[in-house]
Amino acid sequence: MAGFRSLARQVRDPRCDLALRRYSLRKCLEKFAPYGHRATWDHLCSRAGFGPEDRSPDPARLVAALEELEDARDVWLAYETDFTERRRKEKHDGLRRPGSVDDWHRLTWGGFGVAWCDDPRVHPGESLAVVLRRLIAALERAPGSSCPVCDGERLVWRYGLDHEPSSGPVCADCGILVPRPVLTSRALEYARRERLLMSA
Repeated sequence: MAGFRSLARQVRDPRCDLALRRYSLRKCLEKFAPYGHRATWDHLCSRAGFGPEDRSPDPARLVAALEELEDARDVWLAYETDFTERRRKEKHDGLRRPGSVDDWHRLTWGGFGVAWCDDPRVHPGESLAVVLRRLIAALERAPGSSCPVCDGERLVWRYGLDHEPSSGPVCADCGILVPRPVLTSRALEYARRERLLMSA
C-alpha cells in the first residue's frame, strides 16, 4: 500500500496518466484528511478551482491542491512530534494519566478528522494549514467560548455525527466539530442548550 509521499510523487509526475494523478490525490486523503475524506476533497477542489466530479482537471490545479494538503500535513506532523515529546517528558516526570487534550488527540492521530466537518460542503474557507495552526494554538491555551477556527460563537450540539465522537459542538459558521478541550464548560453547556432550542 502506497504511502503519502509516494502518492504525492504520482500526483506530480507528468508521465502518469491524468486519471492516475487525480486518483493518487484522492488516495492521499486516506492518509491525511483534516475535515474527513469527503469534506477535505470538496475543500481542495474548490480552493484549487476544479469540480469534485471533474475526471480530467488541469494538472497544475491538482498539484496546487496537493501542495495545500502537504503544507497542512507538515503543520500537523510538527504538532504530533511536539505532542509525543511532551507526553514522553510527562511520563518521565511521573504524570501517567493523560488530560482531555490527550484523549481528543488519540482520536485524531495521523490527522484524520482533526477538524471534522460532517457536511462535506460546509467547511472553513481558509487554507488547511491556517485552520490547523488556529486549532493547535487553541489546544495550547486556556479554553474559550468560540470556534477556534473562525471565532464564531454559534455552536450547536449535534448527534449522530459520522465520526468519533459521534456527538459534540459544531460551529454553525464554518462547520467543524469543535474539540471539547478548547471550550469552557459554559460554552459546552450553551451548545447543548442551543440543540434543545432548535429541536423544540
